[in-house]
Amino acid sequence: MLTAVSPASRKIDCAERIENTLYLYSKHGIMRIEPKSDSIVRITYTVSDRFSDEKKPGVIAGDIFGDWTLEDGSDRLIKVKLPKLTLSIDKNDGAVTYCDNSGKVLFAECDGTPREFEEFEMLHLADVPQKTRIIDTADGKKEVIEDALKESIGKSYHIRYRFILGDEAIYGFGQQEKGCATLRGKRLYVHQGNRKIAVPFFVSTAGYGILTDCYSPLIFNDNENGTYIYTESAPESDMYFIAGSMNDVIKGYRFLTGKASMLPRWAFGYVQSKERYENEEQILDAVKKSRELGIGMDCIVLDWISWKEGEWGQKSYDPARFPDPEGMIEKLHNDHVHFMISIWPTMAENTENHKEFATKKLFLPGCTVYDAFKEEARKLYFDQLKRTHFSYGTDAWWCDSSEPFTPEWNHKVRPEESRLYEEYCNEAGLRMPYEYSNAYPLCHAMGIYENQRKAMEENGCDKRVVNLTRSAYTGQQRFGTIMWSGDTDASWDTFRDQIAIGLHFSASGLPYWTMDIGAFFVKQGEYWYWQGKYDNALNDPAYQELYTRWYQYAAFLPVFRAHGTDCEREMWNLSGEFYEAVLKANKLRYSLIPYIYSEAGKVWFKDRSMIRWLAFDFTEDKNVYGITDQFMFGDCMMVCPVTRPMYYGASDEEKIDAGFREVYFPEGCNWYDYYSGAEYKGGSKCRVSAKLDEIPLFVMCGSLIPTKKPALSTEEQAGDIEWKKYGEGNASYEFYEDAGDGYGYESGKYTVTLIEK
Repeated sequence: MLTAVSPASRKIDCAERIENTLYLYSKHGIMRIEPKSDSIVRITYTVSDRFSDEKKPGVIAGDIFGDWTLEDGSDRLIKVKLPKLTLSIDKNDGAVTYCDNSGKVLFAECDGTPREFEEFEMLHLADVPQKTRIIDTADGKKEVIEDALKESIGKSYHIRYRFILGDEAIYGFGQQEKGCATLRGKRLYVHQGNRKIAVPFFVSTAGYGILTDCYSPLIFNDNENGTYIYTESAPESDMYFIAGSMNDVIKGYRFLTGKASMLPRWAFGYVQSKERYENEEQILDAVKKSRELGIGMDCIVLDWISWKEGEWGQKSYDPARFPDPEGMIEKLHNDHVHFMISIWPTMAENTENHKEFATKKLFLPGCTVYDAFKEEARKLYFDQLKRTHFSYGTDAWWCDSSEPFTPEWNHKVRPEESRLYEEYCNEAGLRMPYEYSNAYPLCHAMGIYENQRKAMEENGCDKRVVNLTRSAYTGQQRFGTIMWSGDTDASWDTFRDQIAIGLHFSASGLPYWTMDIGAFFVKQGEYWYWQGKYDNALNDPAYQELYTRWYQYAAFLPVFRAHGTDCEREMWNLSGEFYEAVLKANKLRYSLIPYIYSEAGKVWFKDRSMIRWLAFDFTEDKNVYGITDQFMFGDCMMVCPVTRPMYYGASDEEKIDAGFREVYFPEGCNWYDYYSGAEYKGGSKCRVSAKLDEIPLFVMCGSLIPTKKPALSTEEQAGDIEWKKYGEGNASYEFYEDAGDGYGYESGKYTVTLIEK
């Protein structure tokens, strides 16, 4: 007969306060409680005899908050009381319940086994030659290992953190590929991918957020199998609980992980990109024609293969196609247009860049991806940029493929989500430190930011780092990064998804997000990811209608950017009414630059988010929890994109309401149409105008909106600000201003003026 082996007891035998940290001991493990502020607490749990002392790159708030009291008089509970938060720890199993000062339960861990640990052996590629092959994908050249030779690099733990959710909606966990409202009832695989961004953080309408401070892939699960976060690899359980309103939780996340670096003013203008401009002449001609047509543009982008044929990732130009890159960039600057170039973490073996890294052994094992986890490698990477691109005057980086291992793109048919997760864990874990296999983009961005700032200090130059990059992780907002949603495919379903996934990403604490207007892939290809619905591309008015609505929506994202393949992406390739509609949206964006830049300022000095779920500002109105096609843009505006066809490719039923869409107006205030000033009562629904050249846009009562006349670039906007007032009575606005570039704002060189009318 089998005999049960009793598990180690989780009963707390001893509670000990050492300075401002509380330690709770049981035979199962040790819990450490470190208050970080009056409403934030860190809970770490280990089944070892001591805690890890490894410094982590995401969370940077090291101080421990001392204004708390300990109550241990009960037979059952230990209480930790902070000014705005109370923790009740069950002595029988260590389960923690979090309450606000009124005693309301915000969040509770599961009784019995709130944390489960399973030890395993980590395997890594052995430091011997590996058999690899190069494959071509739409995501670039990829190295695939055959018959990997592995070695042990030590022990780690799979950890399951179990908890209970109440009547609440939750948002965050970075960017998934499909759109939804609340994440309740979902199973999410939180790992990096071409169309995925992993951020281990969520925020709840119940008034709290949770940051899991681990750097490996993880799973969030909320279904019949339980509610939990499963960490793939970590030495201990490490999480932060942040109490407060949803906007305050984002502020708490930034308190822990760092403020979001300001982007320069020009980065909020229109960014023109496509796959791809092949030479200098094409770039200069695109700018020239845009200016002739009166199209606002602040930046143009050079996508991949700026290098010579066969020199993938080399940080230099093909002189046959780009004979004078410094002169080209100077001409762009003379036209008030900035320049961004695509750079990669991979370097083909025949390149000079590769040889320099190989000599110093600064590649990840078994591949040509540089080891961004090493400070020396990060410095060398930027040193190579300094010799060419940076010295030519390049304004911004497009750090493409910043999640360098995307095994999902090696398949012709899309595998199941669980298989994709497993493949990512295996592929990334073999080449990178397994416990940090989600953190490559964070380290890559850190290297660009820190080394560029050093270079600028040495040269007496002061311009902000701008890094458009495809992946992110905890704390990456510190490094001047803009994330985008990867290589999407064109359909109305994809467009609808983009709105929701962008809002989830913003709810994950990182403020700057964008996407490819009209999707990257337009036509249908052989592989699962190349599944656009429009084989005739811009010759199909149905695609032009979709593109127009996508463009209108993008005009209300933090960063406004066109990109893609299968057809040209300059605005003049659209015809007739579609061209007029996108030109109107372009001018609308530029007219709002004073508002947009001021709202970006609040991202810095108030730790705000530029785009937000309606639930952030109207948490008491549960009607907004499930709305995925309306969102807040800054503090005053509600944007309501049109997400279905009305004119071309539409069904007879869809055509019935052509030119209109239904909008819900959240409770708590009245709303005004931005264009006409028509008033709508909060808590009501209404059918509103949504013609082809209109995106429904509404302003909260009591708001002032600063605007200027549109211009060809943000640098050329002139004249006084025109203030638009919405609602009767007094209206006010906190108007942010700084130099528009440079880092003077970090030392207080900005102004915030309260405007009242």
